[in-house]
Amino acid sequence: MTKRILLFNAVVLTLLLLTVVGLNAQGNPVRKIVVFNSTVNQPAQKAIIKGVGGTVLKPLPLINGMSVLLPNRASERALEKRVEVLRVEEDAQVKALVKPPWAGGGKAAQPPQVLEWNIDRIDAELAWNTSRGTNVKIAIIDTGIDKDHPDLLANLKGGINFVPRGWKVDPEAWDDDNGHGTHVAGIVAAVDNEIGVIGASPEAHLYAVKVLDRSGSGYVSDVIAGIQWAIDNGMDVINMSLGTDSDIQSLHDAVDAAYAANIVVVAAAGNDGDAEPDSDVDYPAAYSSVIAVAATDSEDVRASWSSDGAEVELAAPGVEVRSTWKGGKYKVLSGTSMASPHVAGTAALILSAPVPSTYDIDSDGLWDPIEVRTVLQETADDLGDSGFDVYYGYGLVDSEESVTGVQTNP
Repeated sequence: MTKRILLFNAVVLTLLLLTVVGLNAQGNPVRKIVVFNSTVNQPAQKAIIKGVGGTVLKPLPLINGMSVLLPNRASERALEKRVEVLRVEEDAQVKALVKPPWAGGGKAAQPPQVLEWNIDRIDAELAWNTSRGTNVKIAIIDTGIDKDHPDLLANLKGGINFVPRGWKVDPEAWDDDNGHGTHVAGIVAAVDNEIGVIGASPEAHLYAVKVLDRSGSGYVSDVIAGIQWAIDNGMDVINMSLGTDSDIQSLHDAVDAAYAANIVVVAAAGNDGDAEPDSDVDYPAAYSSVIAVAATDSEDVRASWSSDGAEVELAAPGVEVRSTWKGGKYKVLSGTSMASPHVAGTAALILSAPVPSTYDIDSDGLWDPIEVRTVLQETADDLGDSGFDVYYGYGLVDSEESVTGVQTNP
């Protein structure tokens, strides 16, 4: 009996080893972005992916590509050899750029409204007699926005979800199951309604574009899909308080397309900073079509963890910022995630304001993203070394001077 048991165990072990070897030979499934030549339409793209045993996760028409799941590296190499394929890239993970700890409940749901230090520091309230961001459409590409938050509800105009639950995506499931996107949205446009906080542009229209899951993580392909939605739905400003260390050409192409579509694109610089003046700005903030925003504290000092580099364009408050949170609550958070929406909100103030006569703007009297960026740069309060530097960019965003052409609170 003992010999039989030993023989049986040996056979089972051999079969298991053969299975493992077989699996290793095949390789593990890989998630990729496949970009095709302009002559290849979507049905042909799907057929090519299916032909190598892949599964289409979502089409990405903005870059004439698809997010796919390939069975192994061999199928990836097969795609790379196809003349119809322009490139195969990593569908890299992106994450919310906030400093831990950041999960949790928050404070009481409806405290009296306070002008928080961060909004006061960028002089947003001094711009409100001229502009309040009225009707400017801002896409918050993030974890979603709390659909029922009383401090956001009047400005919250809709949204879209790209995060699957299992293999199914419900476009209407853009309610925030994390909290991060709600916090960002409050900095941009919390309502002036006597409760909680007030945002930089308190009459702007907020749109939730959910691309990050409940843990604050997601994929580049979902961000690209969110940017596509923002273009198709006529957004004026995009805020992305998220990033990745991976330089993905498809993401670069997507933000360039948004910029070309007359959208002001703003993103968090990242939380990878150090004392060395090197370049550690995350993507998409590092791309030239995006305004990269570093974080400062209440003393206008750069946060030690705020990413630095020549790509940093502006600085804004990002240390211990109180804003809205999921479940109708409020929370204090730190990160360049918090800095970026101050600039997005200020861009909304500029876009809804009359063009000051002192500004050299095109004769049509309308703003475009290049003009908005120029004004933001020229009116920023210089910090750090004189002039532009890799820690603060052009300096601290100044909402009042950006909108009115005048600074009354130096």
